[in-house]
Amino acid sequence: MNKVPAQREYFLDSIRAWLMLLGIPFHISLIYSSHTWHVNSAESSWWLTLFNDFIHAFRMQVFFVISGYFSYMLFLRYPLKKWWKVRVERVGIPMLTAIPLLTLPQFIMLQYVKGKTETWHTLSLYEKYNTLVWELISHLWFLLVLVILTTVGLGLFSLLRKRLAQQRAAFFAHMTMGKLTIIFLLLGIAYACIRRTLLIVYSPILSDGLFNFVVMQTLFYIPFFVFGALAFIYPRLKDLFTTPSPWCLAGAVVGFAAYLLNQRYGSGDAWMYETESVITMVFGLWMVNVVFSFGHRLLNFQSARVTYFVNASLFIYLVHHPLTLFYGAWITPQISSNTLGFFTGLIFVVGCALVLYEIHLRIPLLRFLFSGKPQVKAEKTAVSVK
Repeated sequence: MNKVPAQREYFLDSIRAWLMLLGIPFHISLIYSSHTWHVNSAESSWWLTLFNDFIHAFRMQVFFVISGYFSYMLFLRYPLKKWWKVRVERVGIPMLTAIPLLTLPQFIMLQYVKGKTETWHTLSLYEKYNTLVWELISHLWFLLVLVILTTVGLGLFSLLRKRLAQQRAAFFAHMTMGKLTIIFLLLGIAYACIRRTLLIVYSPILSDGLFNFVVMQTLFYIPFFVFGALAFIYPRLKDLFTTPSPWCLAGAVVGFAAYLLNQRYGSGDAWMYETESVITMVFGLWMVNVVFSFGHRLLNFQSARVTYFVNASLFIYLVHHPLTLFYGAWITPQISSNTLGFFTGLIFVVGCALVLYEIHLRIPLLRFLFSGKPQVKAEKTAVSVK
């Protein structure tokens, strides 16, 4: 345990907040994209589809690298059990809070919007369970994955600390982006093989919501989480991520083009999803360099405004989803222009989310439930009078 706090990484805090907040334009653009969602505009927009695909292709990979980095930093600060308790409370309590307060009302609203209330009784018991898993976890899936990764991290981080104590850093001392690319390419292929095997052996399992969130999403993102921790341990890895690389930038352009081509010409009945996993595994790695290097150059400073949005980002992310669906169901049909609708949606959702954030700050119970942090009252200093 190391009680000395590490130097504040302002650019990583900012990037993490921006990645969270990108969920707002991502889901609003999804309304106007050619992708089928809960609610869609009458006509799709090519540029909003492209914008949506770009955000979707890299955002969470970069997010989990940052999560791994900060998780290991806190791992060194607390005893093992306290570290697990603190981390699980920070993500688990907001997730459990959001289910009855946000995603359950969201699910009920969608049942009426999509006219499915009359057919609910026709579903089998398993179909009802699986539907509820998909809909109630919804956009909270990454919090569930973080709880699982934190639990797995008890063993993984202990092993990393043991190896660090044995000075086995030679492998990472000579690491290059080329070597990392090969590693992530192989990891992407391994994930694709697992998915294809499951598809052959028992394909219905891939449609099971809980299995998808707990197993498949965790398997895909655990390499990014672990490499985030390794970037904290080994300065060489952090330098690779924060030093601008024209090769990573060029690779990211090629990777995104490959992603779009797979979306356009791939077939879900063939190898489309396996190919996508390989592409996004490598593309995500290259985008870590692109995002970290730009963030390190432009966002590595302390600012009261940035700190506000860093603190507000989780709450805003949690509440934005039902607000977006409300906007898509009842306001989108009233706006004929997709571009105008998109920017109007941003103003509506962000404005409502900020108002709700300020309201929740003034209610201690809600502050605890949506942050997972105990609300400690400031103690008054007693002044002794002689």
